[in-house]
Amino acid sequence: MPIESQWLNNALLSGFALLHEYATQHVLTCLVPAFFIAGAITIFVKKQAVLKYLGGKAKPYVSYPIASVSGAVLAVCSCTILPLFAGIYKRGAGLGPAIAFLYSGPAINIAAIFLTASVLGFKIGLARAISAIALAGLVGLTMAFLFREKNAKQEIAIEEETEQKISKTFMGLFFATMVGILIVNGLQIDSTIKWTIMGFLALITIAIVLLKFKTKTRNEWLSETWSISKLLIPYLFIGVFVVGFIMPLIPEQIIIQWVGSNTIQANLLASVFGAFMYFSTLTEVPIMQALIAKGMNQGPALALLLAGPSLSLPAILVIRSVLGNKKTIAYITIVVIYSSVAGLIFGMI
Repeated sequence: MPIESQWLNNALLSGFALLHEYATQHVLTCLVPAFFIAGAITIFVKKQAVLKYLGGKAKPYVSYPIASVSGAVLAVCSCTILPLFAGIYKRGAGLGPAIAFLYSGPAINIAAIFLTASVLGFKIGLARAISAIALAGLVGLTMAFLFREKNAKQEIAIEEETEQKISKTFMGLFFATMVGILIVNGLQIDSTIKWTIMGFLALITIAIVLLKFKTKTRNEWLSETWSISKLLIPYLFIGVFVVGFIMPLIPEQIIIQWVGSNTIQANLLASVFGAFMYFSTLTEVPIMQALIAKGMNQGPALALLLAGPSLSLPAILVIRSVLGNKKTIAYITIVVIYSSVAGLIFGMI
């Protein structure tokens, strides 16, 4: 077989393999619940509540910590944060807090932080956690500063609230069961126990929807969920395939040669590489373990860990569909620069 044909076949197989892995491991247990939560946020969460805690007029010392913490709690998977971000931003969250939420979820994934500390060492695990929390606020504040006029205009828009009044107890249980499915899915427990708990939570959710929601309210929720799904899924799948296609073409030895020292160039390269590559949840840790073992410096390693989970080609395509070109380019640039600086500082310690 000609070398060109073999190269193309390997790239295509890699693209389809990554797409298959993504579809089988993330869609049902990760994306689907996240889409339903995003739809519910859009329909049921009152705009006034969103603006109170995450709006541009909210106190920064309230909105940014809440955005960062809630992102960490909800995003058990890097793909989960995207529909949730779209939901709260559409509902009226300020650009800065919404961006902090977008960055913080995958960057400070609880399971990934603990796995990082366990596999790569406590020092880099702690550095990843502290840096991600700090960068979430800095990235959000920078975006809010750059686009403050447009952000103010967004908050003026008023949307109709859903007419049905549902008790806070059932509404809280409704959201808690869906979030619970995401959290349980991320636990490292026996698969039988995991699916049993997730199935039980799903049944509770269905029961609440059937018994407590009016037909109109139920249809509005499902319609909004489908609308968000149609917007995001094509970009995600196309991006995942493209990343899988180009992964075999990246020479590992050259990457290690470029990031073997703690320089500005090495940290910037690691950040850019992480920003455009797709890493399935937790897989960035064994990948970094192999790269560090072959000579990758600790500074660029942290830079990649900070930029990689928060950005990827699939994520960039989705974010662009929500924010537009200018804000997306700004977000990518800010994440890459801040991650590079954090890695450079860590490498000097």
